[in-house]
Amino acid sequence: MVAPDVVFGPEDERFQPLVDYAVAGNGDKSCLARWDCRAPEGLLALVQELRELYIEYQKKRVHMVDDARVAFELSTVLSKEGIEVCMVPSADRPDEVKFAVPLLDPDFDFAKLVPGCPWRLPQKIHLQVIFPISRSSSYSSMPSAPRLKLISTPDLKSLLSVEDVKLLPWSNGMCLAEYLPALEDSLNGLLVEASASIGSRRRFIEALAPTFGRPLEADPIFCRRATILSISGIFTFLVHFAIPLQFPKQQPVLTLQSSQHCNADGTPIMSPPINDYPWSPRWDQAEMVERIYDFLTDECQNFKKFCSDAITQQK
Repeated sequence: MVAPDVVFGPEDERFQPLVDYAVAGNGDKSCLARWDCRAPEGLLALVQELRELYIEYQKKRVHMVDDARVAFELSTVLSKEGIEVCMVPSADRPDEVKFAVPLLDPDFDFAKLVPGCPWRLPQKIHLQVIFPISRSSSYSSMPSAPRLKLISTPDLKSLLSVEDVKLLPWSNGMCLAEYLPALEDSLNGLLVEASASIGSRRRFIEALAPTFGRPLEADPIFCRRATILSISGIFTFLVHFAIPLQFPKQQPVLTLQSSQHCNADGTPIMSPPINDYPWSPRWDQAEMVERIYDFLTDECQNFKKFCSDAITQQK
């Protein structure tokens, strides 16, 4: 029935948005002052309000930092839409300033890259840049390079894993305004390549049908997974294909699942992941599938014995 309490850490004791509202004479505009427990969007509106206020609070804190390089970076890139900055206090090392720089245009349309794209929320990629604060007020000594890291929204990992993206080197004396254009161009190219990779994975899944039969299941959007049913004599088993983003440079990971053997808790017995079979990214999809089929012809016998041994050990 009443508005929630919001608790911030001790390092943010100066963040008092309601006090600031009152001083400005517009405290009645806060979501807390207009709290209505019957409004389903009330908590979301409160979080959004506090987030916007907290961003402005952190900007003020960063602007007060006595560091020539941080001041220069603020003057050159802070006008970029969507950029955020904050202080990173530390007990065992100098304080730092963290920049979060959006690398995709706000109107970037993933639906054009990924037909049937299921994402309802905007997908984002940020460059996280952490500058150590120097106590010197000049550039007399060359400042150290910042720590750089790419961060994306979780859903985007189905298309592109930013953890695998090799960042461009940071040259001595470089600033963000110089670093960003080349990184943005590189990232746009990687997204186009990632989109093209979907087509390659889709053709591989389609090539399974003539040899293994139509897949029981397959990922129709990103083409990262497929499952086929296979039979060797009276032994029936499933083959799960986990197709990596780097396909065909990296081969699919195979996992076999018995349709006839279960472990003690009643779940089907599965093999360890398999990726040590013959593979070449230069083969066409049909040959890739044929080589996997030949490999599984022998491997399924090993898996059958593995299942039988597991059942024997349970008795």
